[in-house]
Order: sequence, then C-alpha cells, then structure tokens
Amino acid sequence: MRVIGLMSGTSCDAIDAAAADLAIEGDTVVLTPLGALDHPFPEGLRRELSAALPPASTSMADVCRLDTLLGQALAAAAERADRQLCEGRADLVVSHGHTLYHWTEGGRVLGTLQLGQPAWIAERTGRTVVSDLRPRDVAAGGQGAPLVSALDVMWLRDRPGAPVALNLGGIANITAVAEGREPSAYDTGPANVLLDTAVRELTGGRADRDTDGALAAAGTVHGPLLERLLAEPYYALPPPRTTGRELFDAAYLRAASEGFGRLSAEDLLATLTELTARTVADAVRAEGGTEVIASGGGTRNPTLMAALGRALGGVPVRVSDELGLPSDAKEAYAFALLGFLTVHGLPGTVPSCTGARRSVVLGSITPGREPLRPVPPVRATGGDAGAGAVTAPDRLRVAGTGPSRRSRTRTREPR
Repeated sequence: MRVIGLMSGTSCDAIDAAAADLAIEGDTVVLTPLGALDHPFPEGLRRELSAALPPASTSMADVCRLDTLLGQALAAAAERADRQLCEGRADLVVSHGHTLYHWTEGGRVLGTLQLGQPAWIAERTGRTVVSDLRPRDVAAGGQGAPLVSALDVMWLRDRPGAPVALNLGGIANITAVAEGREPSAYDTGPANVLLDTAVRELTGGRADRDTDGALAAAGTVHGPLLERLLAEPYYALPPPRTTGRELFDAAYLRAASEGFGRLSAEDLLATLTELTARTVADAVRAEGGTEVIASGGGTRNPTLMAALGRALGGVPVRVSDELGLPSDAKEAYAFALLGFLTVHGLPGTVPSCTGARRSVVLGSITPGREPLRPVPPVRATGGDAGAGAVTAPDRLRVAGTGPSRRSRTRTREPR
C-alpha cells in the first residue's frame, strides 16, 4: 500500500509530507521510503495559527476558519506529494493536522484538539484519509502522545542494549526500548519551541530561528537562568507525560528571564540550548540508554547536537538517517505507518508509552472518491481469535529503495 503521511508540528514552520510503500510480511511491517517534501504554510495562515495558539484567546469563528484553511493547506501538500513522490498512485493519506490545544490537568490529559478538516484532503486528492489520530488514545486513558513511539518500538525492538529514539521538534520526546522491560516514551521538554520563540521576541518577528545555532554558539550559558529553568515542575512529573506550547511559550520565557537584567541574544540562546540538552540527557540516563537515535529539525542545529553530545557523556548519538529513516521526515513516516495500521484494523499505540489502559486502533476514516481497496484481515492470535487468525506485526523494517525506484530526498533550510 502506498501511503502519504502529513505532519504539522509545534514549530509552525511547514507541513511535512512523506510517502512510503508499506507491506506486512509475517510479524514485520516493511516500510520503503519514497521521499519527502516540505510544503510551506501560506504566510497569512501561519500568522493566524500562531495568534490562536495558547495562551492567546480565540473564537469559534477563528477555530472554524483555521480548521478549513489548514485542511486546504494539508490538501495542497497531499496533492503535491502524490504527484511528486507517488507518481499519482497513492492509496491513502494520513493527516495528523495541527494541534491547537492539548488539555492537561494534574499531569493527566483530558482532551486534545487537532485542526485541519480531512474532507478537504479527500475532496482534492480523491484519496481515503485517516485523521484525528490522538483522541482515541486519550479516551483510553492515555496522553495521546508521543504517538511516534509505536514506530520507535517496532523499529528498535531488536537492537542491542537500550536504544533511545529522540525527536527534536518543537518539543523533545524520547522512546526507550530495552529487552526485558516495557518500553517508555514521553516529552522531555522544549527543543526548538523556546529557541524559536526567543528569536522571534528578540527580532520583533523579523526572524524565527537561530540558523545553524550560530547565535547560541557565540554565547555563554547563564548559570542562574539555567537553574531557574531546570526547576520547572514539569521535569519532575513521572512518565508518561506530555507538554507543548500551552506551557513553553513567550510568556513563560519572559517570566523565567525576569530579574536577570538584559541578557544578550547569544547568552539567552546558549542557555536555552543547554536546557534542551540537559533535560534530554537526564531522561536518557533515567532510562539507562546505551545509544540515542535522533531525528527532527533540531538535528540540523550543530550547536544543539554538540551540547547534547557533551551532556550525554559517553552515550553515542546518531541521526536516524543512518538507520534508513530520514530525520527530517520521521514523524511524517510515523503517521503514515499509523494510518496503515488503522485501515488494517490494527492498534497503533503502546500502552506503556502513552499511559493508556489498552492499545487501540487510532483515528477516523474519510472516504475518497473511490472505496479503499480491500486489505487482508490481520488480527492478533489468542483470546477469541478465530481459525486462520494471524499474529499482528510487532516489528518494523526500513527497506532500501532498490535500483528501479527513484529515491527522492527533500531540501530544507538549515536550523
């Protein structure tokens, strides 16, 4: 099955689209990457979206507008990915949408809202769409995140030691996999979100990132500010835990910096970079990690990666590209996998990673212009499984593109 995964992350920089051929071979899902691309938000939409994110107030009219405009932007990204990456032969589109609000109280997630109306994607592309993937896990008592943990657990299950998958998006999250114990996954804290927020604040919106970490590299970590930031109660919450812009926003950064006078841009960014490195390293050590496999936009920030390497000491850090999954597109590939599991009637969560009572089939399905091609039944054995039942896959293998298939990679501006 040829699947397109769409992801719009915390950083609000673009829609990530990744395409893959996916097939089930025994206990293994085989994922063959077909390439990925970035589809920029229309500038007006990006401004409206940023203005509506917590702690800003918004209206139901704005929510309706954003749901429609995001749906149209996601539809354009899906159509382009189908044309450029799938030769117009995609079978399925899986859309994460954009998280407008993640409702948490006392460490518990009570609800989550992703915008980006899937009907626009189905209408423009004619493809069946799987969307709204997080709420089912929340309804089952989970955090609704990090959903990428399902891919990580399947992918890293047979690696030696205790590998830790790390995503450095707006928020940093890890998945720890070790033989003999249940896997664990959670958001460690901010990655790019506070760095990008600081740059926007410092430049009055003229810039939105510290490209290549150049400013941070020229600065010095401000010890007292770092200690105040590390005292944030979120870091003491037991996993599984999730967070986002509802906590780590411009107001949070201004409050944390209060009383320290005017810090230089370089020193502030150096301190925020160290915060990410330290909180990630603390989580990796708590999980007994023996290697870190990193992905996400933060891997393109050499200053952040160097800080992470220092904070981790002797724990090796590699980028997911080395294992076959492009680091810039890993989350989009993860959502492609989750939608593929959904249309096969297979669960897409790991309860020990999200905190849910049980593993559940994720998302809602919006039909395309033609019925989704029938898929072979796959169900877990045991319990009330009937005759002929097969074991649901619990492993992931990333295949090469092969000599007859064009491998397409995307170009992105550096962080």
